[in-house]
Amino acid sequence: MPHTDAHAHAADLAAFVTASPSSFHAAHEVARRAVAAGFTPLDESAEWPTGPGRHVVVRDGAVIAWVVPPTAGPTTPVTVLGTHTDSPGFKLKPTPDASRAGWRQASVEVYGGPLLNSWLDRELAVAGRIATRSGEHLVRTGPLLRIPQLAIHLDRQVNDGLTLDKQRHTQPVWGLGDAPGLLAAVVGDVCDPADVLGWDLTLVDTQEPRTFGADDELFASPRLDNLLSTHAALTALLLADSEDITVLAAFDHEEVGSETRSGAAGPFLSDVLARIRSGLGADAEQAHRALASSVCVSSDVGHSVHPNYAERHDPTTVPVAGGGPILKINANQRYATDAVGIALWTAACERAGVPSQSFVSNNAVPCGSTIGPITATRLGLRTVDVGVPILSMHSARELTAVVDPWYLTRAMYAFLSPAR
Repeated sequence: MPHTDAHAHAADLAAFVTASPSSFHAAHEVARRAVAAGFTPLDESAEWPTGPGRHVVVRDGAVIAWVVPPTAGPTTPVTVLGTHTDSPGFKLKPTPDASRAGWRQASVEVYGGPLLNSWLDRELAVAGRIATRSGEHLVRTGPLLRIPQLAIHLDRQVNDGLTLDKQRHTQPVWGLGDAPGLLAAVVGDVCDPADVLGWDLTLVDTQEPRTFGADDELFASPRLDNLLSTHAALTALLLADSEDITVLAAFDHEEVGSETRSGAAGPFLSDVLARIRSGLGADAEQAHRALASSVCVSSDVGHSVHPNYAERHDPTTVPVAGGGPILKINANQRYATDAVGIALWTAACERAGVPSQSFVSNNAVPCGSTIGPITATRLGLRTVDVGVPILSMHSARELTAVVDPWYLTRAMYAFLSPAR
């Protein structure tokens, strides 16, 4: 992999995050970067080219990019790097305007499992997709809203435990008075609000990603879960040169279960793989043989041991920031990693000269999950779950070591290499 340093990689990650305030923006940013690198954008409703090529297709807030090498045939294996584009937070409700006590407010719904308190007292933007009479448009505002916290004078026990009601305490303010007009403030630079028929709009923290700390070795940013992995996988795919068919599949809706047309539990990846295989002239038998020798790396951020809450982590498996990518392992298959997958990933890290570490949950703390088990179940691909250790997962602003996203990218590049 061409040499760069971790700080240059972090700067590019920051630019990627800034360009991707919503899953729809993220999918388009992946496609934009892929096209700039020579990929051809495809329309799902059009006839696709056959044979070798580099292509990318967007479905709503999901995107798949792939490379079919000149040597590919009906049984050539596929190596998939799987990630997701969405992040927990808030979305505008169908009736977005509200008012109370002289304040103009926005009516929002909680999306996924955000750390609610981390969204308080931040200047927030609105970003996402609108559907108009003429088609779809991406929109993004500047700082527009804020979820104000109750003053300590009115809640003297707040530092003993903050409890937020998801309905009553999370509705942001954005002006004074009671006149409606939030939608006009969001879309006014794009179209006439009267032309808007539907929307998928999220709240966005407006603070920029940045490095900080001793020697600038820490990196704070919104939406590291999971734009960090998506950026790493895209970077690796654009640079890799493999005899396998290589694929980036970045899905939407992981934070709410993945059961959508653009989620990992939907048909998007299987549809694309079937069309690729058809373009190579494969029959059903050959398609099954190809999948049987294929593999998926499911990449999502994981937990670094928190220095203030070390008791919440496993006492013997201790992943730390700056220690390299983590292998996610769970006896109950909340992660899809098995012994063979561990060996494949460990070998890739060794070839890349990247340290590797493991993650397991404390038995008393419920384990989360990823797209890994879903992809393995839907397609039968051997799948290994990996990621980067971070702090403040699901916060409006998450934290990682500068070096770890670069380590992950190098390991992914090695995994895609022919030596695998």
